[in-house]
Amino acid sequence: MQIGIFAVGRLKSGPEKDLVARYLDRLKKTGKAQGIDFTRVHEVNESRAGNAATRKREEAQALEAVLSPETVLVLLDENGKSFDSPAFSGKIAGFRDQGKREMIFAIGGADGLDPALVERADLTINFGAMTWPHQIVRILLAEQLYRAVTLMAGHPYHRV
Repeated sequence: MQIGIFAVGRLKSGPEKDLVARYLDRLKKTGKAQGIDFTRVHEVNESRAGNAATRKREEAQALEAVLSPETVLVLLDENGKSFDSPAFSGKIAGFRDQGKREMIFAIGGADGLDPALVERADLTINFGAMTWPHQIVRILLAEQLYRAVTLMAGHPYHRV
């Protein structure tokens, strides 16, 4: 199964971008044996529309442009469900085992996600009740994706 990340906003050069790259590189190397192929990070600029509803709709349209109807869409949103790492890994493995070919994890803009996008999502998750900067969410997601494939592989990276 191919996995990608869609993000509103761009990471600038620096330690955050380096850390994301490190985890995604590990994911690429470890995931192949587990049937997980990390493909890309697709970044788009934040909408400059005059109101939040229009900004969210424009950002959702940019995401919809890269989705196929069969793509498993996972949104990162404060209103999503919280998982521990083994359960998160199990969700990814479950979609893979169902024969899904592509999964996209989407990080919305500062205004959140368009309601129509939330309706289309296969899964909406959060990384806790706190609000996180988008750069940190990207780091958390990259690390958890890597951790998920190590759990699938029985690798000792994840310790309880």
